[in-house]
Amino acid sequence: MDRAVHLDGITKRFPGVVANDNVTLEVERGGVHALLGENGAGKTTLMNVLYGLYEPTEGRVVVDGTEREFDAPADAIDAGIGMIHQHFMLVDPMTVTENITLGNEPRKWGGLAVDRATAREEVQELSDRYGFAVDPDATIADVSVGVQQRVEILKALYRGADTLILDEPTAVLTPQEVDELFAVFEGLTDAGKTIIFITHKLGEAMTAADDITVLRDGKGVATVPAAETTRESLAEMMVGREVLMDTSDRPHDPGAETLRVEGVSVTDDRGVPAVDDVSFSVREGEIFGIAGVDGNGQAELIEAITGLRDPSSGRIDFEGEDIGSWSRRDRIDAGMAYVPEDRHERGLVMEFDLTESGILGSQHGEPFTSNGRIDWDVARDHASNIVETYDVRPPDIGAKSAALSGGNQQKFIVGREFERDPSLFVAAHPTRGVDIGSTEFIHERLFALRDDGDGVLVVSSKLDEVQLLADRLAVIHDGTLMAVVDPDDVTEEELGLLMAGERPARQLESQRVDGGEP
Repeated sequence: MDRAVHLDGITKRFPGVVANDNVTLEVERGGVHALLGENGAGKTTLMNVLYGLYEPTEGRVVVDGTEREFDAPADAIDAGIGMIHQHFMLVDPMTVTENITLGNEPRKWGGLAVDRATAREEVQELSDRYGFAVDPDATIADVSVGVQQRVEILKALYRGADTLILDEPTAVLTPQEVDELFAVFEGLTDAGKTIIFITHKLGEAMTAADDITVLRDGKGVATVPAAETTRESLAEMMVGREVLMDTSDRPHDPGAETLRVEGVSVTDDRGVPAVDDVSFSVREGEIFGIAGVDGNGQAELIEAITGLRDPSSGRIDFEGEDIGSWSRRDRIDAGMAYVPEDRHERGLVMEFDLTESGILGSQHGEPFTSNGRIDWDVARDHASNIVETYDVRPPDIGAKSAALSGGNQQKFIVGREFERDPSLFVAAHPTRGVDIGSTEFIHERLFALRDDGDGVLVVSSKLDEVQLLADRLAVIHDGTLMAVVDPDDVTEEELGLLMAGERPARQLESQRVDGGEP
């Protein structure tokens, strides 16, 4: 095997945590290698070792047959390693060329000035060489997320990267942009480049990768050829047990409306319109899904429904009552649970311990408060139940919320909201950052709420998730509902077009926003 990268027995310890435990990774040159694992498995830590952000506690890093010691990312870049992080590191007001060449600009006049013409030519040549179709003169703020990602890849290539690491590269892309990214992978590997991409999505690993390495609890489980494995097998390796992959095939019997949104418009924090005249309803005993690329108004819409933002116009009814004047606490008391998009800003107080965070929103009434005083014994029992039932790690109710990983913070919030026994459960990205085993559990609980006759409103940018969960599915683009469709009668490609603001060639049968027969 001609190895581009060989990580030999990598162990990385942090105080009280072993993030990587004797992990070996062999990556063949000119191929695509997926690093697959659930939240906290050690994937990003391992790649941060390769990129020079962390020094390994034990083990060797071998690049192109030479053992290396990286003190900083600059050393890894010099060795031909480039990393594209999940959150892009681009300067919005600057052009594509300026971002790609930033810090490495060609100079003229004896180094006194940037040679902008040469920089543009170099970027254009690089874009053409790999078929990226990126405009060197475009401003980053004006291009799509998919193009921004290509700019990040070009930045790494401009600095001489032969091996590219991409951390969750499809997290913010439409299906069409995912397909385009995988086509970019093919072009890069055809040119001799090597790609390692971190993912928790089984289907993408099997589609895009030549080989897949699975990590679990910081240890390497196996490396398998993508063509010789199955989703079920990979899921079992990730979790350590058999995972039920599809829980959607069950009857449901929707009842009366529990939520009605009528002609609602909402502005964002800057006063700019974010939601434009949106109407839909959620019925008892159904899951209503909203799909869309992040940043298209779904966050502001959900905040208006849950009482965190006032709509500029329109009406919101909950169980037949106009709740426009209700506070967030009123809505909680009436039976509206909410898993927020931003768990740090909206879901937890980071300096609170889990006992305190477990009663947020319910701390003013029974069973947690009596005669104006909080019963901390009851609160601790409540937090312990959440931690045990929802597998929150570490199981320490005295730990601060900030001490938990993102995935465990999410599990704690989801558990707290389920335990409210709501009649309407509103969830914005309920499984974001959560491992496959916990995702399965959360999905089961959402279906159980629906089967018990409760209404569920789910917003997700993950099409496979929202298609799996929803009984009716709306697509939002630029603050407008493009369509409300039957998730069983629409393809992922058609949903992707709707998410991009385009109409599919096929006329889709639209469902009524109130859930009745068309």
